[in-house]
Amino acid sequence: MIKTKSTAKLYFRYGAMGSAKTLNLLAVAHNYEQQGKKVYLIKPEIDHRFGKEYIRSRAGLQRKADLLVNYITILPLEDFQGMSCIIVDEAQFLGKNVIDQLRQVTISLNIPVICYGLRTDFRSHLFEGSKRLMELADTIEELKTTCHYCAKKAIMNLKHVNGIATEEGPSIQIGAEEMYYPTCYSCYHQALHETKKSIKQSQAATV
Repeated sequence: MIKTKSTAKLYFRYGAMGSAKTLNLLAVAHNYEQQGKKVYLIKPEIDHRFGKEYIRSRAGLQRKADLLVNYITILPLEDFQGMSCIIVDEAQFLGKNVIDQLRQVTISLNIPVICYGLRTDFRSHLFEGSKRLMELADTIEELKTTCHYCAKKAIMNLKHVNGIATEEGPSIQIGAEEMYYPTCYSCYHQALHETKKSIKQSQAATV
């Protein structure tokens, strides 16, 4: 029988755009610290929407990250000593290698790791970091929000340019409400259908 003393878990808390992931993250960090516990905050350096070093919610709350990471970062395990929890923002942008290291932290250091992020990109494909978290996390939780167009639960991230739905552009393109809407699948499909229909009509008109 394999024996282990580690009880720490790897958590993945995901949701569509606008589901208050970062607000939840900051609240969790605050709660730990209110109890006199130490937390360590990590974010991908690619996310520079509110300043490269800061984790900020759309409600305006923010705090400085303890560590910025990229796809090939080797985590500084010595910095995690004495921490009660490690919390990660925008985990979808992390590489598989970093997720694997976070998984190992829960085993070797017995420190829980809570990752927040999107599940899929605007084409409905899993991000690399999210895919690995879905494979490895002990606990997977959905943070919910409603569709931009209707009252259903949002599960998609619809990219738009000047209000027009699109599937064009790179998979990783940093933005917030000015670029992405949270939508249910029906509204996601309908918005893209309307765009394709409009393009065909424009092309027909020029023939």
